[in-house]
Amino acid sequence: RRKLLLFFLVALAVIAILPPVYFHFRLPRFQQVRSKNCRWMKSPPLVCAHGGDTTVAFPNTMEAYRDALDSHVDCIEIDVSRSADGVLFALHDRDLQRISGNATSKVGHLSRKEVRLVVYNHQLELFGDINVPTAEDAIKFLSGSVKQVILDAKVGPPHYEGGLAKDILSVVRKTKCKNCVIWAKSDSLVQDLIQFGTDTTV
Repeated sequence: RRKLLLFFLVALAVIAILPPVYFHFRLPRFQQVRSKNCRWMKSPPLVCAHGGDTTVAFPNTMEAYRDALDSHVDCIEIDVSRSADGVLFALHDRDLQRISGNATSKVGHLSRKEVRLVVYNHQLELFGDINVPTAEDAIKFLSGSVKQVILDAKVGPPHYEGGLAKDILSVVRKTKCKNCVIWAKSDSLVQDLIQFGTDTTV
């Protein structure tokens, strides 16, 4: 019985000692794996508001941007469309269509004055007064308050990519936006942005 009891006690001691010893030698490896797999924790993903906070405000308006800043987001995305006379608006074609009630409306077919007039004449009751800012005004308002401003460059008629890269880069440089990132679906526009915007993230 004494031998059995002694064996039992030794077995318990071994069982109690083995896990700490095992983890002592495995801990460095575990830390390496955790560091590799959880590297994103040191630089976590940014919480980005698409067009601002559009739950109560119309997309790409100062109100939507202000609400997003109040929510302490990390970055804000701005849709950038060019008017017929070359003005960059923080406006998406679909939002212009939503405002005007015309499913064929395009920012690129309207001058700056006409865009303003359409917005003024077709206010949406749900959102109250809608004031569509230029991309320049939006960048000035946001760049100092968030980690990143994403400019989603929209390509549309009648000029499409023609000169659009230089127009966008001109606004980025004019506003001295160091945390602006330009994003586009058009390969040719991206190539132009990379070619002419060596000082800008694309």
